[in-house]
Amino acid sequence: MQINWTAFSIFIIFFLFVAVLGFVAARWRRGDLSHLEEWGLAGRRFGTLITWFLVGGDLYTAYTFIAVPGLMYGKGALGFYAVPYTTVVYPIFLLILPRFWSVARAKGYVTASDFVQGRYGDRLLSFAVALTGIVATIPYIALQLTGMQAVITAMGIPGSWPLIIAFIILALFAYTSGLRAPAMIAIVKDLMIYITIIVAVILIPIKLGGFGHIFHASAAALAKHHPPGSIALSPKLYATYGTLALGSALALFLYPHAVTGVFSASSRRVVKRNMALLPAYSFALGIIALLGYMALAAGVHTKSSSEAVPLLFLKEFPTWFAGFGFAAIGIGALVPAAIMSIASANLFTRNIYKAFFVRNASNEHEARVAKIVSLIIILLALVFILGFPQQYAISMQQVGGILILQTLPTVVFGLFTRWFHRRGLFLGWLVGIVLGILMWASTGYQSTSYTVGGVTAYAGIWALIVNIVVALVLSGIFQAMGLSNGEDETTPADYRVDAEASV
Repeated sequence: MQINWTAFSIFIIFFLFVAVLGFVAARWRRGDLSHLEEWGLAGRRFGTLITWFLVGGDLYTAYTFIAVPGLMYGKGALGFYAVPYTTVVYPIFLLILPRFWSVARAKGYVTASDFVQGRYGDRLLSFAVALTGIVATIPYIALQLTGMQAVITAMGIPGSWPLIIAFIILALFAYTSGLRAPAMIAIVKDLMIYITIIVAVILIPIKLGGFGHIFHASAAALAKHHPPGSIALSPKLYATYGTLALGSALALFLYPHAVTGVFSASSRRVVKRNMALLPAYSFALGIIALLGYMALAAGVHTKSSSEAVPLLFLKEFPTWFAGFGFAAIGIGALVPAAIMSIASANLFTRNIYKAFFVRNASNEHEARVAKIVSLIIILLALVFILGFPQQYAISMQQVGGILILQTLPTVVFGLFTRWFHRRGLFLGWLVGIVLGILMWASTGYQSTSYTVGGVTAYAGIWALIVNIVVALVLSGIFQAMGLSNGEDETTPADYRVDAEASV
């Protein structure tokens, strides 16, 4: 394949622009970046607008542009589960995140594991939540690499060196500027994505003869796939579709990067406003998902579903605008990958390194370790993407979801009650993790769905149900035995704390 120099040149211009922004961001809303709270949470000073861009840029990623339409292109209607999942997630977490933000602000918590340690006084349970967050995030970062890799391949660039260079730059500006870098870049990224979506939803249907033709042609193309797909969901997939949507929704704000974005807000009211405003991204996601059908209708042929949208752009857009769209996807990979690496580094430093190795680490020592670990996390994600066997990039997010869902009883239930026993929660987590991995392994690591009693559903939900049952039963037993449930350093007032919103 020849290099498409026009598209590549436009891509490079925008990529270099945001790279410069990433380094300049260290001086934006200046703070002491030698302290973890400043480097990893930007001093908790982001108001409604910046938080909206940051959390939106954090959650709507290369996953949005590559993986979701890729699944629509390969399997049809099943891929649309991402739209209801990103719709129901906000009313659910409107009840949870303001309370989470308040207790984190009151006690100076930087991570979800900080809260677990404070709530239960249990380093082992805190460690379990931290380790799960880090491991679940690595495939999510790898998913961003898949998006970057797809556009690089579409432009005809040979080898992996452009991907490696891009993520070296990412690692350096994350190291230098901390959370301020992805927050600043997210503004540019989101504007570019919205421009690309608006042009795509107007131009491509006009060129393809309208949505009626798109649906008809994509239905015919899906019927020829092996196994066949469909634009209408088969009844036998109802349980899979519903549990994928529910499981993904419950998991979304348990991920370390989502927690980091929320904790960086300046007030409880900012968090509430964002739960009301973020569904605007879900509307855009619904349109983006249809790009998979547009690729089928346009006659795009590829063995890798991740390449469907880039090839569609090359076929239907002017070359220069395809380059602009590729830049939007590429930058859409950088923003969340930076936040994910920072969030994972926060977890490792606070809840593993400091908790078990250097308990008296200074603020400067903490920040220095976190910066180094953020580089290592990105390196691990690069290794992961080279060896991951899945055809559909979205499977990476689903695998991470299986793991992170098992922290829900400890974190979410813990925000509202102390009834659950810390040992019951730990053993429930352990059973859920092992069971979820075994379900995935039983499919030859090819599917995150598992059949129980004739019902095929998302393995993360099956594992979570068992997790909760184990935690319930064992908590009752341990309480009856009079086993200590640890010390709770939080007070009821901590869960209602607010602060003045930043401009």
